[in-house]
Amino acid sequence: MNDPQIGDDVLVRLDGRNPRFHVKAYLFVLSALQSVSDSLEKRRHISGTELAQGVRHLALEQYGPMARTVLEHWGVHATEDLGEIVFDLVDCGILLKQEGDSPEDFRGVYDFEDAFEHNYPWGRA
Repeated sequence: MNDPQIGDDVLVRLDGRNPRFHVKAYLFVLSALQSVSDSLEKRRHISGTELAQGVRHLALEQYGPMARTVLEHWGVHATEDLGEIVFDLVDCGILLKQEGDSPEDFRGVYDFEDAFEHNYPWGRA
Protein backbone atom coordinates (compact mmCIF):
# COMPACT_ATOMS: atom_id res chain seq x y z
CA MET A 1 0.00 0.00 0.00
CA ASN A 2 1.24 3.47 -0.81
CA ASP A 3 0.81 5.27 2.49
CA PRO A 4 -0.12 8.92 2.21
CA GLN A 5 2.52 11.19 3.69
CA ILE A 6 1.52 12.14 7.21
CA GLY A 7 3.92 13.35 9.84
CA ASP A 8 4.77 11.12 12.78
CA ASP A 9 3.33 13.74 15.15
CA VAL A 10 -0.07 13.42 13.48
CA LEU A 11 0.07 9.63 13.67
CA VAL A 12 0.85 9.85 17.39
CA ARG A 13 -2.11 12.22 17.88
CA LEU A 14 -4.40 9.88 15.95
CA ASP A 15 -3.22 6.89 17.96
CA GLY A 16 -3.88 8.78 21.18
CA ARG A 17 -7.26 10.07 20.00
CA ASN A 18 -8.80 6.69 19.27
CA PRO A 19 -6.43 3.87 20.21
CA ARG A 20 -8.90 1.17 19.18
CA PHE A 21 -7.94 1.90 15.56
CA HIS A 22 -4.46 1.00 14.37
CA VAL A 23 -2.71 3.85 12.58
CA LYS A 24 -2.73 1.66 9.47
CA ALA A 25 -6.52 2.00 9.41
CA TYR A 26 -6.17 5.78 9.11
CA LEU A 27 -3.60 5.44 6.35
CA PHE A 28 -5.74 2.90 4.53
CA VAL A 29 -8.81 5.16 4.62
CA LEU A 30 -6.69 7.97 3.18
CA SER A 31 -5.45 5.62 0.45
CA ALA A 32 -9.04 4.65 -0.35
CA LEU A 33 -10.01 8.32 -0.47
CA GLN A 34 -7.17 8.97 -2.93
CA SER A 35 -8.23 5.97 -5.01
CA VAL A 36 -11.85 7.16 -5.20
CA SER A 37 -10.71 10.70 -5.99
CA ASP A 38 -8.40 9.44 -8.77
CA SER A 39 -11.29 7.52 -10.34
CA LEU A 40 -13.40 10.67 -10.77
CA GLU A 41 -13.37 12.65 -14.00
CA LYS A 42 -13.51 15.90 -12.07
CA ARG A 43 -12.38 16.67 -8.51
CA ARG A 44 -15.33 16.99 -6.12
CA HIS A 45 -16.51 16.17 -2.63
CA ILE A 46 -16.71 12.43 -1.89
CA SER A 47 -19.64 11.23 0.17
CA GLY A 48 -19.42 8.85 3.10
CA THR A 49 -21.09 6.14 1.04
CA GLU A 50 -18.63 6.60 -1.82
CA LEU A 51 -15.67 6.45 0.54
CA ALA A 52 -17.02 3.35 2.33
CA GLN A 53 -17.45 1.64 -1.05
CA GLY A 54 -13.93 2.75 -1.97
CA VAL A 55 -12.57 1.17 1.21
CA ARG A 56 -14.32 -2.09 0.33
CA HIS A 57 -13.00 -2.05 -3.23
CA LEU A 58 -9.41 -1.24 -2.21
CA ALA A 59 -9.44 -3.80 0.62
CA LEU A 60 -10.63 -6.54 -1.74
CA GLU A 61 -8.12 -5.46 -4.37
CA GLN A 62 -5.17 -5.43 -1.97
CA TYR A 63 -6.06 -8.19 0.49
CA GLY A 64 -8.45 -10.46 -1.42
CA PRO A 65 -10.17 -13.01 0.83
CA MET A 66 -8.29 -11.62 3.85
CA ALA A 67 -9.78 -8.11 3.45
CA ARG A 68 -12.24 -8.37 6.33
CA THR A 69 -9.64 -9.96 8.59
CA VAL A 70 -7.12 -7.19 7.89
CA LEU A 71 -9.64 -4.40 8.46
CA GLU A 72 -10.87 -6.01 11.68
CA HIS A 73 -7.27 -6.46 12.87
CA TRP A 74 -6.93 -2.69 12.51
CA GLY A 75 -10.13 -2.17 14.56
CA VAL A 76 -12.49 -1.58 11.63
CA HIS A 77 -15.54 -3.83 12.03
CA ALA A 78 -18.28 -1.79 10.37
CA THR A 79 -18.77 1.19 8.09
CA GLU A 80 -19.57 3.26 11.18
CA ASP A 81 -15.93 2.78 12.19
CA LEU A 82 -14.91 4.38 8.88
CA GLY A 83 -16.95 7.44 9.86
CA GLU A 84 -15.11 7.66 13.17
CA ILE A 85 -11.77 7.41 11.39
CA VAL A 86 -12.71 10.10 8.85
CA PHE A 87 -13.85 12.49 11.55
CA ASP A 88 -10.71 11.82 13.61
CA LEU A 89 -8.81 12.87 10.47
CA VAL A 90 -11.02 15.96 10.18
CA ASP A 91 -10.39 16.84 13.84
CA CYS A 92 -6.62 16.53 13.27
CA GLY A 93 -6.79 18.83 10.24
CA ILE A 94 -5.90 16.15 7.68
CA LEU A 95 -9.29 16.18 5.95
CA LEU A 96 -11.92 18.84 5.45
CA LYS A 97 -15.64 18.37 5.78
CA GLN A 98 -18.53 20.15 4.19
CA GLU A 99 -21.48 21.51 6.11
CA GLY A 100 -23.85 18.65 6.72
CA ASP A 101 -21.14 15.95 6.67
CA SER A 102 -21.47 13.65 9.64
CA PRO A 103 -20.16 10.33 10.94
CA GLU A 104 -23.75 9.16 10.44
CA ASP A 105 -23.11 9.28 6.67
CA PHE A 106 -21.19 6.03 7.13
CA ARG A 107 -23.85 4.21 9.16
CA GLY A 108 -25.04 0.96 7.61
CA VAL A 109 -23.50 1.48 4.17
CA TYR A 110 -22.85 -2.27 4.05
CA ASP A 111 -22.53 -5.20 6.39
CA PHE A 112 -18.96 -6.51 6.61
CA GLU A 113 -20.02 -10.16 6.49
CA ASP A 114 -22.12 -9.55 3.37
CA ALA A 115 -19.59 -7.27 1.67
CA PHE A 116 -16.50 -9.34 2.30
CA GLU A 117 -17.83 -12.89 2.46
CA HIS A 118 -21.33 -13.50 1.06
CA ASN A 119 -20.90 -11.06 -1.84
CA TYR A 120 -17.25 -11.82 -2.43
CA PRO A 121 -16.55 -10.83 -6.07
CA TRP A 122 -14.44 -13.83 -7.07
CA GLY A 123 -15.35 -17.45 -7.41
CA ARG A 124 -18.90 -16.88 -8.59
CA ALA A 125 -20.18 -19.03 -11.42
